[in-house]
Amino acid sequence: GWRPPRGLRTRTGGLRAERPAESSKQVSVPKAGKEETLLSAAYRVKEAGKDFTYFIVVLVGIGVTGGLFYVIFKELFSSSSPSKIYGDALDKCRSHPEIIGVFGESIKGYGEATRRGRRQFVSHIEYIKDGLKHMRLKFYIEGSETGKQGTVHVEVKENPEKGRFEFRYIFVDVDTYPRRTIVIEDNR
Repeated sequence: GWRPPRGLRTRTGGLRAERPAESSKQVSVPKAGKEETLLSAAYRVKEAGKDFTYFIVVLVGIGVTGGLFYVIFKELFSSSSPSKIYGDALDKCRSHPEIIGVFGESIKGYGEATRRGRRQFVSHIEYIKDGLKHMRLKFYIEGSETGKQGTVHVEVKENPEKGRFEFRYIFVDVDTYPRRTIVIEDNR
């Protein structure tokens, strides 16, 4: 018979290469031909295209995130946001002696009810009059006195010198008996 060449031995029907006993390992690399150069250039263009696409996706993500942070900052911390004006008006209501006398000590405010029953939306409208921004808000208050509720109406006007809104008026309609209107601030 036939004998496999030196370095190859059969085991359970298959061929397997054995390592030669030589101590030096030399590897010869063939020179790249035109096909391989074209292939590697096409591969590099493809990879550059992928990298550019990922770069654009990251830039868009950063832009969207920055926009969200801007809107959140403007809504929560700006002196001209409806939330900030609502908070300032509610503080004025809580510290006014006549309001405390009618509604009680612990006065809480809330906005319009949504479909889910949450009352966080403060109704507001913005408009421009005489070249200045104005905003009107409407929200509701109730206190520790049982059954006492009121509707608060607020109007603010932009002060161009200070760059912020100033209160024009705040008045509270008492919605329960005896009905009346309490004026907190009137700077018309």
